[in-house]
Amino acid sequence: MLDREGYRPNVGIVLVNSHNQVFWGKRIREHSWQFPQGGIKKGETPEQAMYRELHEEVGLLPEHVKILGRTRDWLRYDVPKHWVRREWRTTYRGQKQIWYLLRLVGRDSDVSLRATEHPEFDAWRWNDYWIPLDSVIEFKRGVYEQALVELARHLFLHPADRRPPWPQVVAEGGVAQ
Repeated sequence: MLDREGYRPNVGIVLVNSHNQVFWGKRIREHSWQFPQGGIKKGETPEQAMYRELHEEVGLLPEHVKILGRTRDWLRYDVPKHWVRREWRTTYRGQKQIWYLLRLVGRDSDVSLRATEHPEFDAWRWNDYWIPLDSVIEFKRGVYEQALVELARHLFLHPADRRPPWPQVVAEGGVAQ
């Protein structure tokens, strides 16, 4: 299901523990790490999709988390053409996402990466809040930064803590330093 501009509606999940560290999942059989995310099915609200994806990817139920916030608007990223299936290349541009910030109120042991027959992750860890900006795949980095900055107001009282602790300086050639 794509919108008129070619973006697939999707939800992203920033799950934090009591130390405001974020859940970071390693994609199955890959070396890349990311936040849980997934598509919104026809007839689902973003919140319903978030709870479904939370269970499918992380094994958590609504009683294991508390919603702290969500992004006000859709955040979009384009997927590079070489990552897109050939049959989708004429219509698919990328993802548009509503991001949720959740607090784990359950235990770490409630996390189950094998809750469904088709797991997304084969490992996970807690990371400091801003660390994912250093290691997420490049084409998602802008959306991750937008989401983390917008959601940080729900976690951090001091305004200086609501921005990445380092400037994102882009050098010639488009590489962040």
